[in-house]
Amino acid sequence: MAKREPRQFKVIDVKRITPNLQRITLGGKGMSDFPDNSEGGYVKLNFSQADERIITRTYSIRSQRKGEIDIDFVLHNDGGPASRWAVECEKGDLIKIGGPGPKTLVDLEADWIFIVGDMTALPAISVNIENLLSHTVGNIVIEVIDEADIQSLVTPEGVKIKWIVNPKPGQNPELLIDCVRGIPTLNGQPSIWAACEFNSMRILRDYFRTERQINKDNLYISSYWKHGSNEENHRDAKRADINDIRT
Repeated sequence: MAKREPRQFKVIDVKRITPNLQRITLGGKGMSDFPDNSEGGYVKLNFSQADERIITRTYSIRSQRKGEIDIDFVLHNDGGPASRWAVECEKGDLIKIGGPGPKTLVDLEADWIFIVGDMTALPAISVNIENLLSHTVGNIVIEVIDEADIQSLVTPEGVKIKWIVNPKPGQNPELLIDCVRGIPTLNGQPSIWAACEFNSMRILRDYFRTERQINKDNLYISSYWKHGSNEENHRDAKRADINDIRT
């Protein structure tokens, strides 16, 4: 099957959600054949460079309405192309977007759930929360840059959220890891969903697999970015990491 060309979207709205999170609402003709129920899936934003190259950056769809999608951007200090665009774009600006790719959600038939992530995973975590059943039990740990980045997320009564503040994302991974270690394993079959910075991901993966003896079929874990690296270098690191696991 031929690869689909990126769709063209128009900026409908720009809104600062928290000090370090910018929401861009996109619509326009690109939504005419955009698949329904794509929130939580990922898209590839295309950015034109001065040398006419096109680079892509991957983001989760936070929400979707008729004719619109929302994408939330963490405003990293590195001033990458996506972060700069999110700050500088205005209503009416155009951007081409590839996708959407599939979404991965926790297993709602599991006995309990455990969701872990940093701010880059917050859109996908929010979609996961919105899909939980009223009787779901478990825990959620979310790392944010500033206390003011904490959002009001409504969960079932049996699901508790713990927020961790790390002013230096990508550094001090022990803040997130130690919090996860302090949360006990519940009875029954789990569904664990985790997404964060690359090095933190590797520590979490080893912890869940080795110390908690979580079966790989009950664990989804991914890195959304790598401290000090752009997306191309992060992608190379992920490939090397996968090869290391296989060997």
